[in-house]
Amino acid sequence: MAKNRSAYLTRAINKVPEVTLAFWIIKIMSTTVGETGADYLAVNVGLGAIVTDAITAALLIVALLAQLRSRRFVPWIYWLTVVLVSVVGTQITDALTDGAGVSLYASTACFGVMLAAIFWFWYRAEGTLSIRAIDSRPRELFYWGAILCTFALGTAAGDLATEALGLGFSLGVVIFSALIALTAFAAYLGLNRVTAFWIAYVLTRPLGASLGDLLSQSRTYGGVGLGTIYTSAIFLTIIVALVAYVSIAKPKADESSLA
Repeated sequence: MAKNRSAYLTRAINKVPEVTLAFWIIKIMSTTVGETGADYLAVNVGLGAIVTDAITAALLIVALLAQLRSRRFVPWIYWLTVVLVSVVGTQITDALTDGAGVSLYASTACFGVMLAAIFWFWYRAEGTLSIRAIDSRPRELFYWGAILCTFALGTAAGDLATEALGLGFSLGVVIFSALIALTAFAAYLGLNRVTAFWIAYVLTRPLGASLGDLLSQSRTYGGVGLGTIYTSAIFLTIIVALVAYVSIAKPKADESSLA
């Protein structure tokens, strides 16, 4: 009884979700929304890159402050923050590539080094990179810094693979899905679970981006042709449904763990 109550209290103060199938589905959907949502606001709505960047950055700051101020894990706040980080991470990479003319090779390498540096400082300060222990302000800040960097890195790596290397959207989906499956298999064989988690987390970004492009882009460019509006709407609906599900299911799971 005491052990179960201790486990419950540990989960109660940990401010990120448990890593389940729903977690990975929402994560992939959010990356797709980040890819298509930014394009929709900038192009279809006609806001342009600068205005879109300013709006989404402001929304991210508001959501992140709400996440940091919350004393517990609140699914809709957490996943809203992730979706907005996805959008901003996409915009950072696009600004470097399209606006500043930085090559995808250079941006991919740069974000890779930045992520490694965040992990190094995080581990040096806290002694762990596990998301099961995001229970203090420093760990939260390290966590969200890493999350933003993974989205920027994933965007750059995905664009590098599908555009610069010419793999295309369909092959991109297959390759990144295979790499995630290989990571899961390596974890099964003994790869450190924390390491496997972060590798998979990075890879879901280019997977989601490739999937979003595959569905939204016209058939001329190798896509299905759904467009950014329908693609974003479909994936947002899935995200909302799953977040609602985990919001309802979590209290029941917590109550049962006390028995």
